[in-house]
Amino acid sequence: MAVLNILRYPDSRLHKIAAPVTVFDEQLKKLVRDMADTMYAAPGIGLAATQIDVHRQVIVVDVSDRRNSLVVLVNPTIVESTGLSDIEEGCLSVPAIYELVERAERVKVRAYDQNGNSFTLEAQGLLSVCIQHEIDHLQGKVFVEYLSQLKQQRVRAKLAKQLRKSA
Repeated sequence: MAVLNILRYPDSRLHKIAAPVTVFDEQLKKLVRDMADTMYAAPGIGLAATQIDVHRQVIVVDVSDRRNSLVVLVNPTIVESTGLSDIEEGCLSVPAIYELVERAERVKVRAYDQNGNSFTLEAQGLLSVCIQHEIDHLQGKVFVEYLSQLKQQRVRAKLAKQLRKSA
């Protein structure tokens, strides 16, 4: 089990755009295992490789209550989206901050699994929101950047306060 360090906003590395995965090998499978271990230990429901300073298009998600339904998406692309979600979001890179972000209620995603098999996944509700959130990370975007400038300033102030308390 490898629990990796999660980058914290506003770390500039969170804004790097992830490269597509072209080789599906043992190294990729290890990355997926380490990401899952890190996400579960945090604890969280989703993690993008960007958040652990690996800039490849890999995300892991598990929104199940029992934490036993891991979804691995490599090179994910949203091909269809409908509706509007009202689910508040949080992020392992932005601890203890929760805000409502406008997202699609349902998405259809085309991706590969860790073995290189392509598939399409239809998701709704929390899973849909989580997938969209993690895909944003791969594109160098953090959810707080959808908020107003005033809210972003408040988030930065809260995070700075958290950092001072933990030091």
